[in-house]
Amino acid sequence: MSVKLYSYFRSSAAYRVRIALNLKGLPYEMVSIHLTKDGGRQRTPEFRAVNPQMRVPALELSSGEVLTQSLAIIEYLDDIHPEPPLLPADALERAKVRAIAQMVACDIHPLNNLVALQYIKRQLKHEQPEIDTWYHHWVIEGFNAIEAMIAPGPYACGAHVTLADICLVPQVFNARRLKVPLDKFPKIVAVEAACLKLPAFDKARPENQPDAE
Repeated sequence: MSVKLYSYFRSSAAYRVRIALNLKGLPYEMVSIHLTKDGGRQRTPEFRAVNPQMRVPALELSSGEVLTQSLAIIEYLDDIHPEPPLLPADALERAKVRAIAQMVACDIHPLNNLVALQYIKRQLKHEQPEIDTWYHHWVIEGFNAIEAMIAPGPYACGAHVTLADICLVPQVFNARRLKVPLDKFPKIVAVEAACLKLPAFDKARPENQPDAE
């Protein structure tokens, strides 16, 4: 399987897909799309032709088909390369994993995505301290709930890495980068530490990407 991943080293959504590809042992060619240089290179006509939403990640398959949206890409990878599984076999456990993953991907991340933060700053004219307060608020709201839902470890939903971990670790990276205090979230911090010991997660870290600055 030959794939091309359109990525940006600091994008948490692209970070999720890098982790999944690494866990599956799938090689990929990475194409860096810088989200802030030149007004955001995701806005070029060339990349818009790849992904009309002008966001990363996008995964181009050997067939030429392009997949977008990190959770859709990861579930596709899990469907066609079922080992190791990223979702439990049990329907109830699978729903619990998806709930944590979606709390990150659908609740926390959209409110704190670069597009949203730029809009708050440029169109709504808020100052950086207000934007930081906004960012911290939504991360803490989400982490409070996730902390209560984490199962006995070492990973978010028990003994095996799942989609929940793949979503949570990049969100913790972003929280640290934006200086969100994590003292109240020992379970989340412990999950992050356990995951980052795994080569698939370590290789996917933003600082280990060829386009890292």
